[in-house]
Amino acid sequence: MTQRISMMGCLIDNLSMEETLHRVDGFIRAGTPHQHVVVNVDKLVKASRAPELRRIINDCDLVSADGMPVVWAARLLGKPLKERVAGIDLFEALMERAAERGWRVFLLGAREEVVARVRALYEQKYRGLVIAGHRNGYWSAAEEINVVEQVGASRADLLFVAISSPKKEQFLGQYQARMQVPFAMGVGGSFDVAAGLVRRAPRWMQRAGLEWFYRFLQEPRRMFRRYFIDDVAFLWLFLKEAARL
Repeated sequence: MTQRISMMGCLIDNLSMEETLHRVDGFIRAGTPHQHVVVNVDKLVKASRAPELRRIINDCDLVSADGMPVVWAARLLGKPLKERVAGIDLFEALMERAAERGWRVFLLGAREEVVARVRALYEQKYRGLVIAGHRNGYWSAAEEINVVEQVGASRADLLFVAISSPKKEQFLGQYQARMQVPFAMGVGGSFDVAAGLVRRAPRWMQRAGLEWFYRFLQEPRRMFRRYFIDDVAFLWLFLKEAARL
């Protein structure tokens, strides 16, 4: 069992990217359903206000730290993490590994034209990649069970869910056992990045913890509240936890 740290009420696996990939290998071999989640500043803030989201995160089989501020905060709290495991980097690495090992992939989320483009791009990029199915991320409550059955019938080994938080965590928490996908992962806006609709920050900004600011510059009206109002609470959560040391 890997060592987990506890930060702001959430458990995080202290794993490198390579160790994370090794854990996923084990999940695929086991064949039983496993849920993965990444935690960043926004997720920790949301979890502090929503006990059910926090419970889902802590029940996940694999929890990765996505975001340099989370890595820095853990270090300052005396709980150093090996490295940041960004969701989009893990997604890319797993798509490549799926092509190499014959794993079946299901893509769920985003607009229809976006998820279809992601499918086409990766089928072209990785010869031999098996996309077991794809579906957009827009459905009514009445349609939800049909989505679950579609994923289950695909016999996918990997499921990537590109819908917003906390909806994706709740969806997987509720239906993973029914869908029986060995590894399911929420990837947020990764499909938009993969499809070329949103640009990723340069490496130096990623290392400097400024990827969020690069994202804000691309979509200021949409991201202002998240970054400059909601997520400011992260500083308060950090100070409260530091005071208990």
